[in-house]
Amino acid sequence: MTNQYGQMPKEKDTITHRGHELLSVLRRLGGSARNAQIAQVMDVSEETVRRLVKALDKSGQVERVHGGTYLRGNEDTPVFTGKLSQNPKGKTRIAQAAAEMVYDEMTVFLNVGSTTTYIAEQLRIRRKLMVVTNSVTVASALANHNGNRVFLAGGEIFHSERGAFGAATEAYARQFSYDVAILGCDAISADYGFMVMNPSEADLTRTITEQARRCVMAADSRKFIQRAPVVACPPERITDLITDAAPDAPLTKSLANWRVATYIANKKD
Repeated sequence: MTNQYGQMPKEKDTITHRGHELLSVLRRLGGSARNAQIAQVMDVSEETVRRLVKALDKSGQVERVHGGTYLRGNEDTPVFTGKLSQNPKGKTRIAQAAAEMVYDEMTVFLNVGSTTTYIAEQLRIRRKLMVVTNSVTVASALANHNGNRVFLAGGEIFHSERGAFGAATEAYARQFSYDVAILGCDAISADYGFMVMNPSEADLTRTITEQARRCVMAADSRKFIQRAPVVACPPERITDLITDAAPDAPLTKSLANWRVATYIANKKD
């Protein structure tokens, strides 16, 4: 098909209005997002998002992963989106179990992470939550929905993490008292507890666990064999672990010694 000058249209000219809107949403969300989250922001069905993404993938604008989409040409995006696409069924079960610990009108903290992104999507069934987060993706999933009030803790934005860290973030988060804090980590050690890669993330975790009545660590079973260099917080500060498979005997013993209640989010029949 040619235009009035007999020329083939450029690839970008073939993108529909909805396609441009989806690209704009992805840019606002930092370059990557779960398709469910894109659908929420655009106020369309996930099937519509999948159709748009398929067309944009063919034109080279985005790349698809399991349940998510990221903009091409963004060096940081595949790192975060890669985590979103890992073990999606397990993370969904964990998210559903975490949502059962949250009730309407609670004050909740969620930190940056792929699992907490899944949890934010599940929490959209709750009403009038007061949500504090350092995650751009969590904030966009829950803001202006069901009467929620969402507070984004400011600070230095770490682009690859899609969130803020640092002294300003910690000071802002310290203003609140939380009914429940739902946190993620990079590894779980029988010797040292809950581990993260980033010292700034550990600083924030320690701040939050001092402010919350219930501290829930949401981590899939892959974290049992991962390694990370920084202790996130004293393990005794965590009240609950939600995961998708039982930990081995040494870790089970340590969790019991730390008085961490462990919940296995099993497959539903």
